Amino acid sequence: MAPRGENYLEIAHQRAIEKKTHVSFPQLKYPSLRDEGLKDPVQWLTGKAMDDGAEGLWRVHDKIYDLTTFIKQHPGGAEWLELSKGTDITEAYEVHHLNPSINNILEKYYVKPAVAPRNSPFTFKKGDFYDSLKKDVVEELKKIPKHVATRTNKIIDGLLITLLISSTLSCYSNNYWIRLVSYLVASLSMAWAMVASHNYIHRKNNWRMYVFNVGLWSYRDFRVSHVLSHHLFPNTLMDLEISAFEPLVHWIPRRNVPKYANLAFLFENIVFPFLFIITFLKRFFLNFIRKDYFKNHYRWHDVIGLTIPLWMWLTSGAPFHEVFTTWLWINCTASFIFFTIGSNAAHHHPKLFHDGDELREPTRDWGIHEVESVIDRTDINDNLFKVMTFFGDHTLHHLFPTLDHGLLPHFYPALLKNVEKFKVKFRTTTQFELFIQQIKVTMKREPNLLSNIE
Repeated sequence: MAPRGENYLEIAHQRAIEKKTHVSFPQLKYPSLRDEGLKDPVQWLTGKAMDDGAEGLWRVHDKIYDLTTFIKQHPGGAEWLELSKGTDITEAYEVHHLNPSINNILEKYYVKPAVAPRNSPFTFKKGDFYDSLKKDVVEELKKIPKHVATRTNKIIDGLLITLLISSTLSCYSNNYWIRLVSYLVASLSMAWAMVASHNYIHRKNNWRMYVFNVGLWSYRDFRVSHVLSHHLFPNTLMDLEISAFEPLVHWIPRRNVPKYANLAFLFENIVFPFLFIITFLKRFFLNFIRKDYFKNHYRWHDVIGLTIPLWMWLTSGAPFHEVFTTWLWINCTASFIFFTIGSNAAHHHPKLFHDGDELREPTRDWGIHEVESVIDRTDINDNLFKVMTFFGDHTLHHLFPTLDHGLLPHFYPALLKNVEKFKVKFRTTTQFELFIQQIKVTMKREPNLLSNIE
């Protein structure tokens, strides 16, 4: 049991330094490779495999499975199993499969019991919060008309079409104001289309997930950094969307951070416009410093982002240098919009859990952790377009990431019922307030004690 009281940070943090563990979960090993290299998704998977005791196969709870012959049959697509081979996939398995009959399929590939204990604090016990909520959601799903899930398709398709038209007009017209407005619309539609495509990246392979790549990023990388890391372990040391921004931005409160960490908001505004290009260049240079990186990780869809300037050049008839310059402006502006939306979407509020906060228990129900690491914005959740373009209905999306965003509002009664039953802290705020609180989190140095988060 963790020590209680005002000296919690000193004792827990010192223990973490000495034993290379988490602060909130001292029984866990500090994630391998977390603070090394370029902090890319492949490195994260490599480090996780070092800690998970999956013995080169796939681990679910305390059993080892060999899913090699099942990879091509996997209904969600082979990529999920290819990426996660050698790791503990317990959280992903429990959260991505709502039908309990999947357990019968899994047992066909059982090999042996795992030797090492799980390096995760999260549980999925029968009768606990997430198990109860999942059963309620499965029942509610049966009542929802199928057409409800198609409304989101129209939004992302419209954004993609808008991007193609406006990007052409930004080079085609001779009118300054038309070009300026077209550039702004193209930038906004690119950013929003990429946010909206996140609705499809979590699910089985589909063509709309490729929309994410229009900004030079890789949906395959995002499946690791966002789906397998951030979504399953939010605000912990295993969250790559936190560690990748260090040491410029610190969202996990620590006293021993550089003094310049208080300028994180300034760094965000300087770096965000260039992150699409930075991630593209980082992937490119990894080919020269990682053996077999190109063969094992690059795919045909990595060039989708380069089709946008090609499209602009072919459809506008403008000189290529002019097209290229305009495209860079669009890409950088879209990058700034995307990361500003993402960093202020749900997770960084002083009252939300971050590693280092004091907890009553050494292990947690996974669903409770998700709810207490997320805060919903009431002024975003009131409209499906805003939900799709600002990462809305975020708590329910974290709890059930494979379900279409258009379905999520139907599950609020079940969520609120179980939140009350299990005394879980479900919080709401406004977008502006969360923006302010996110900045405060980057300057927060003390963890939350139980006494100040009740």
